[in-house]
Amino acid sequence: MKKVSIIKALLLFSLVWTIGCSEDYFDVNTPSNTAPLEDLRMQDLMAPVIHSTLEGQRSAELSFGNYVQYFVTTGGGAAGQTSADGLWEQVYLYVLPNLEAIKFKAEEVGSTHIDAVADILLAANIGIATDTWDNIPYSEASNGPDNNFPEFDSQEEIYTEIFTLLDGAISKLGGPDNSGFDLGSSDLIYGGDPEKWLKLAYSLKARYQLHLVNKGVVTPAEVLASVENGFDSNEDNFTMYYDDRNINPWYSEEVLARRTGNLSKDIASQLVSSMNGDYYPFQGGSVEIDPRLPLFAENEDEAEYKGFVSGGAGIAPDGTDANARFREDGFYTSIDSPLILISYAEVLFIKAEAEFLANGGNETSSGSTADAYTAYMNGIAASMEMYDVDGTDYMADGAVDIGEGSLMLHHIMKEKYIHNFLNPETFVDYRRYDFSEYVFRGLEIRSEEESADTEFQGQWFRRANYPATELNRNEANVLANQQEPVVPVWWDE
Repeated sequence: MKKVSIIKALLLFSLVWTIGCSEDYFDVNTPSNTAPLEDLRMQDLMAPVIHSTLEGQRSAELSFGNYVQYFVTTGGGAAGQTSADGLWEQVYLYVLPNLEAIKFKAEEVGSTHIDAVADILLAANIGIATDTWDNIPYSEASNGPDNNFPEFDSQEEIYTEIFTLLDGAISKLGGPDNSGFDLGSSDLIYGGDPEKWLKLAYSLKARYQLHLVNKGVVTPAEVLASVENGFDSNEDNFTMYYDDRNINPWYSEEVLARRTGNLSKDIASQLVSSMNGDYYPFQGGSVEIDPRLPLFAENEDEAEYKGFVSGGAGIAPDGTDANARFREDGFYTSIDSPLILISYAEVLFIKAEAEFLANGGNETSSGSTADAYTAYMNGIAASMEMYDVDGTDYMADGAVDIGEGSLMLHHIMKEKYIHNFLNPETFVDYRRYDFSEYVFRGLEIRSEEESADTEFQGQWFRRANYPATELNRNEANVLANQQEPVVPVWWDE
């Protein structure tokens, strides 16, 4: 909902800081009510929470987007180990304390719908946190001075809590709220519409259920049941737009940085080769590239888009110089571009994958049901609509419209990979299928020629290290849970 300005979030965020907050207000494990709760409204806190939620997602993607080869560091560099400090800061310093305050106030006035929104945002934040670090502080994370050394909850326990929060939110949003309180414009995404938040809760539930299917904890049928109540159009997308006064961070860090001669990122060959016909040769003659590619990348007006090999010192897959860089006025790299948590197209690709798996499909099997194929094609159509491009010829090409009898998992995951450009959810997909070249066609591990990390040569990174700040203040519990960054998280074991 582009008409809701991010300026409101930042103004309200400033307001929170000016209401007698001590320097410790946003410290990890400090109780949220260090700031006087009587001086804060739920609406004052909600916009900053939404803003921090999306900024946290982007912070995670700064490393994970390199891991899944959406982009490389300048000239083709492959990222090494990460501690994802920016995500930790957003979740533990800004989101969790403010959500605790919101929930306290919502309970005081009986605002069940605002309480439900807080639970959904809480689920989304602890969800990406546990997918990033595995075990995380949660049940003891807000005890503050009563416990400055919180123990960590296991990822299995966190996932149980995610579903408890989402199911609770679904129940609350399904009933009336007679409190008289409404989020209104402080809800930067849906303007306070409870029906939109209800569909988000189901969509996020389907996403997190899908994470556990290969673990054997959730069935594809359970995923599909959630999908049926989730998003049903692009109007439901969880999208936050920036403006010319508070500019999109990808624009700032990629476009403005490159203009001023500072380091920026380049577009990786895995993405480009999935979109320019290298991995999926177009067959109809009327399609040369995926119509979404020019929204992501520019190629210095050369004849071909050539992505950077991860760790390849500036070369494209054919050994020539790569040329694909973030587009200056791209979908995600314009001044007022959005950040997206989850979209309708992703929900359709979740449905396509779940239908494929429910029919007995696996990484190498071919053919599925009409429902799986319809969801796959509808997902592409929804993606084209979201990116506002004409996908008619692309969707009619034999490389894409392959028929339900030829549908394979890699077709679904390729389209999801492209659609979810710059979304950290892709790092989950890669791990769920063990970085399989059967599922992600053409995928090769980073070259060590220009890699920032040689300690784990030939191994995929699967998690982040805990930030040094948490190690310094909670050393015993951090060391008890820290694993090497190539060790799978619980759902990936």
